[in-house]
Amino acid sequence: AADTALLESAEGAALADAGHGRSPARSLPVPGADVVSIAPHPLGVHEPGSDLAGHIEAHLAARKAPRILISDERDKLLDQGGGIAKALPLLGPEPFFLANTDAFWIEGPGNNLGRLAASWDPEKMDILLLVAAATASVGVDSPGDFNMAPDGRLTRRPEREIAPFVYTGVGIVKPALFEREKRDIFPLAPFFFEAAKTGRLFGQRLDGLWLHAGTPQAIEEVERKIARGVA
Repeated sequence: AADTALLESAEGAALADAGHGRSPARSLPVPGADVVSIAPHPLGVHEPGSDLAGHIEAHLAARKAPRILISDERDKLLDQGGGIAKALPLLGPEPFFLANTDAFWIEGPGNNLGRLAASWDPEKMDILLLVAAATASVGVDSPGDFNMAPDGRLTRRPEREIAPFVYTGVGIVKPALFEREKRDIFPLAPFFFEAAKTGRLFGQRLDGLWLHAGTPQAIEEVERKIARGVA
């Protein structure tokens, strides 16, 4: 099974760093579960300056499988890109899953992570993102992130325009993208945009309902959707 970098940030998510106005990524509870437990193969804790990292460590301490390794940034906030670079020795040389802790959705008929893995093609892709239709998502208050071509290639939303797809916080990434980076602290979003410029950023459309549970207000909306029996 592929490794997964689970990103927990006290600052904004990757696209917020690039001015897209997305909500801060937080690990917030949803009825009957919690986002940290839902995320597959959690690997990294990204929450300096608070006790949230300690709570996550305690929450996961009893887990026997999958194997969990902690890349601790409590002494120095590295942003999402820097956090991944720091965790590369733990992730290994193969492409890995990337998951924000507020990445949550109600699954459709297909298994989205399985579909994402099946769509991965390292010959033509550097990054493959799970994207959702903005109009069919909960908690989305942005003009969108990407346009998607028929072959799945993603392009960045032009300024002052609306794009139909939003990044769900989940994807597959090649670790080689970070090997030449010399900075300790840097965002992740520019790697997406650079891959888009070279035609090597692709998207897999989410099958189901994406719930952007990034704020307490969004959590309330998520709870209402689940209470109505959408799940």
